[in-house]
Amino acid sequence: MPSLGGASSSAAARINVSADGRYVDAGGEQMWIDVLRAALQRGVAPRSWTDYLHLTVGGTLSNAGISGQTFRHGPQISNVLELDVITGYGETVTCSKSLSPDLFNAVLGGLGQFGVIVRARIALEPAPTRAKWARLVYTDFATFSADQEKLIAPRPDGSIGLFSYLEGSAFVIHGLAAALKNSGTFFSDADVVSIVTRAAAKNATNVYVIEATLNYDNATAASVDQALKSVLAELRFEEGLSFVRDASYLEFLDRVYGEEVALDKIGLWRVPHPWLNVLVPRSRIADFDRGVFGGILQGTDIAGPMVIYPLNKSKYALIMHDMMIYITHMISSIDAWSDRLGRYFRWDDSMSAVTPAEEVFYAVSMLFSSVANDLKRLQAQNQKILRFCDLAGIGYKEYLAHYTVRGDWVRHFGGKWDRFVQMKDKYDPKKLLSPGQDIFN
Repeated sequence: MPSLGGASSSAAARINVSADGRYVDAGGEQMWIDVLRAALQRGVAPRSWTDYLHLTVGGTLSNAGISGQTFRHGPQISNVLELDVITGYGETVTCSKSLSPDLFNAVLGGLGQFGVIVRARIALEPAPTRAKWARLVYTDFATFSADQEKLIAPRPDGSIGLFSYLEGSAFVIHGLAAALKNSGTFFSDADVVSIVTRAAAKNATNVYVIEATLNYDNATAASVDQALKSVLAELRFEEGLSFVRDASYLEFLDRVYGEEVALDKIGLWRVPHPWLNVLVPRSRIADFDRGVFGGILQGTDIAGPMVIYPLNKSKYALIMHDMMIYITHMISSIDAWSDRLGRYFRWDDSMSAVTPAEEVFYAVSMLFSSVANDLKRLQAQNQKILRFCDLAGIGYKEYLAHYTVRGDWVRHFGGKWDRFVQMKDKYDPKKLLSPGQDIFN
């Protein structure tokens, strides 16, 4: 499918990889899958993705753009070098961290309130060719989450472990076999039987699965299996319940589209999707698990994946490591030190996107599908989950939020609200852009 620009030749003209392969200029209307294909032709690729690539560049950058690479590279908005934006005045403005930075920061994660993204310059890196794709099964949430956090934790030198991508899934015991079979083509029927049998033996109420990849190319192909083995040896998944596949880099990144096609063939895709996405602080994720996965959702019929994985805002260990270098070698220029700071923060707090207050937080996506004429039940269930979080004092933030009451938007943006209003008054004073968000109506 060509991007929204029209024919494939027109789409190609709106995706241009730089001569040195360090960045790609992509039209805001372009699909990420087309950006990926164009970049791969040059042996490069963007660093940060969303799970589903058949979305527009401008669309995901207006939110944040998160996936299993975010723990390493930050969200997609942290990997943008420059934008062309049409403001509420109808003017096209080129902006970056050094050129109209207030507009640049406001637009990224700004829900389309300050301008329409018509071009984004996105950082690239050398592309791997293949991925070792692993899924590891757990029957205990504490062990599951501890291993996830171990895998994203920085080392003393500021580096992170070998995995290129890290996410996870939760499955309630009711309907476990069907849910595993419907989670794509990864698990074989024999795998499903092994997982269900182990869960029953452990009297588990939920099953959790870490999903991770180790990317490689021809230069590292000979060592990738041993590298993966060494990482898995440090984890505490259920013995014998680790499953590994080998996939091309493109096949892995575009995996959700294949699942969409399969569901569409059996009539289970073009149905209402009352999805609920929340960002939960690390200190409360166990409470969320007990109240939601172990409480509200127990015994319910669930169609659609439930994704859960940790993210980290900055690179504190790297900061400390470089501070020691600074103290030891006395970097001659404060400006030189300041220039280094940009690589320490995966989430740039000057941008409009909001996150929980803690350094580590979890992305939880409950991607429900209404396949049994149960849309109202699912919507009520979502509200019950949010009420639980509110009453329990869990300082969550909704991702892809939609509120209808201004006070909810004020609460959502928190300390960023006043700045959000100022930028709206500056770049779209007539409130023409994205009125459907009901933020300023």
